[in-house]
Amino acid sequence: MKLTWNKNKSNKKRSLEAIANYPNLPFDQQKPSAADTQLQNEEPPASQNQEKPSDDASDSDFKQLAQSFLAQGNKLAEDGKYREALGKWEMSLNLMPENAVLHEQKSQLLLEIGDAWSALKAASRATELEPSWAEAWITLGRAQLNFGEPDSAIESFDRALAIKPDSVEAQDDRKTAVHLIKRRKQLHSSGLSSDKNRFMVGDKTESS
Repeated sequence: MKLTWNKNKSNKKRSLEAIANYPNLPFDQQKPSAADTQLQNEEPPASQNQEKPSDDASDSDFKQLAQSFLAQGNKLAEDGKYREALGKWEMSLNLMPENAVLHEQKSQLLLEIGDAWSALKAASRATELEPSWAEAWITLGRAQLNFGEPDSAIESFDRALAIKPDSVEAQDDRKTAVHLIKRRKQLHSSGLSSDKNRFMVGDKTESS
């Protein structure tokens, strides 16, 4: 399967910013006591903003660390060191859990090492984060095919084609899913292995 982590992701509209502070939480709206009010009045105004630069610096450090793990993982993946790459990407995802591109790349890599179930989960997360990204739906469809669920795969490829109608990848992979479903029906009608509803992509046709 074609891997795509070498592609330039700069054109992807992804938000990698850290989770913002929530100023409207209930415990922030409690009435201050008289003592608290007095203490606040005694503090110089500038002191109230002293923590913000520190928070911003911390966010920046997290982003830089996450990007560092991402770059290391990309290099390992390019070198064929897939499991090591996954380890680096997991570290990056711990810091940037809402990075849809990285979830999608992770899914592709998991498919390469044969972990279809984990690939399916990673691709599903990518589509949840970026439902309008056709490539994420294509990767999810491939994961579903490898997991033996061609019916679900067709739905994913249809979602991809609704977003990107000219996608040759989605069109070709959808044909593969349709072929697997036809094959399943043929097996059922011939009375062979009536319990076998799942197929792996690349399965060989059983000899008669």
